[in-house]
Amino acid sequence: MKGFGMGGLLQQAQKMQQELKRIQDEAAKKTAEASVGGGMVKVVANGKQEVVSIEIDPEVLKMNDKEMLQDLLTSGVNEALKSAHALVSEEMKGLMGGLGPLSGLFNS
Repeated sequence: MKGFGMGGLLQQAQKMQQELKRIQDEAAKKTAEASVGGGMVKVVANGKQEVVSIEIDPEVLKMNDKEMLQDLLTSGVNEALKSAHALVSEEMKGLMGGLGPLSGLFNS
């Protein structure tokens, strides 16, 4: 951090905080969808790691197989959240890379 004074560090931290807030706001608007069981269950999650919707094919309900439905829901939710997390992670990489000398502190 040669040549980086305390004022510069505070400015960079403030800039990072503003960018993080912007990314979080944008992430709330983005969604990721996961489809499991050949499309029997579809789950949509947003960048805030919240499940937005779950769609279950009526044929699955006719099967009357509670354990299979639970497995499909679990898989679908996990996959959708994983995809939503990846969306936000990509944006965060950009933020961390743009911090110049500070980026090394966060990318270990």
